[in-house]
Amino acid sequence: MSGLAHEGLFDPAGERPYDDSPDLDDELEVRAARFGRDPGAGETGYCPEGECDGSGWLLGDDNLARPCACRERRINRAQSRRIGTGIPRRFRGVSFERKPICDMDPFVLRTVRAFTERISERLDEGRGLWFQGDVGTGKTSLAMLVSKAALEAGRSVAIYSVPRLLADIKETYERDAGESYASFFRRLCEVDLLHLDDLGAEKRTEWVLEQLYSIVNERWQEEASIVVTTNLTDLDELREQVGARTVSRLVEICGDPIPIMGRDLRMASTP
Repeated sequence: MSGLAHEGLFDPAGERPYDDSPDLDDELEVRAARFGRDPGAGETGYCPEGECDGSGWLLGDDNLARPCACRERRINRAQSRRIGTGIPRRFRGVSFERKPICDMDPFVLRTVRAFTERISERLDEGRGLWFQGDVGTGKTSLAMLVSKAALEAGRSVAIYSVPRLLADIKETYERDAGESYASFFRRLCEVDLLHLDDLGAEKRTEWVLEQLYSIVNERWQEEASIVVTTNLTDLDELREQVGARTVSRLVEICGDPIPIMGRDLRMASTP
């Protein structure tokens, strides 16, 4: 199975995990969505917008068909299944009303809530968020809130820990790889939201610096959104780890990092 295989992906329509499936099945789903068929609709059909019969098309009084609002949402959902790891099982129930998020700094929560409430607008603008703090302070939970909101809005999302992303890039170099580097890179840059978790956890090499800058710079040029978490709280240290150019581009996309302070919430919840 390719390193691009997915596990436990989040279905914005039903909040259920997707099963791992071959690339062919994913490609068929993308094609089905583009041609107006929802692979999960069954014989009765289903439209998340409540407008069409599940085909993804509306027939007007002039007998001309036009795409339903659900069509793009289905295409984006299918594309999200084909890249990244999806919402991990541990974070599928994440919400502002549940721990650990409800106990976090109200100022931080207001910032994140404002972003998620206007998620489509923020993604269209190419804006992002960047969370930095010590281990266990809730950075990943906050970032997953953003990705979950994007998926629920029908946008395409790729979620990666940075070490996993770099491993998947390396796999495209193999002789029998199912996807070329150019194809994988293009899909990374085309999703509406790229979610990078644990930036700075990777081993620093010139190759790593080149890959990180290439991805972030391409998304900056295309005004595409990124959400980032990092344990490195010193910007100079982060510049040393991932490169000053990459950090500069992230600041332009996401603004200044949002500091997440506090004790390790994982340890605090341990009996």
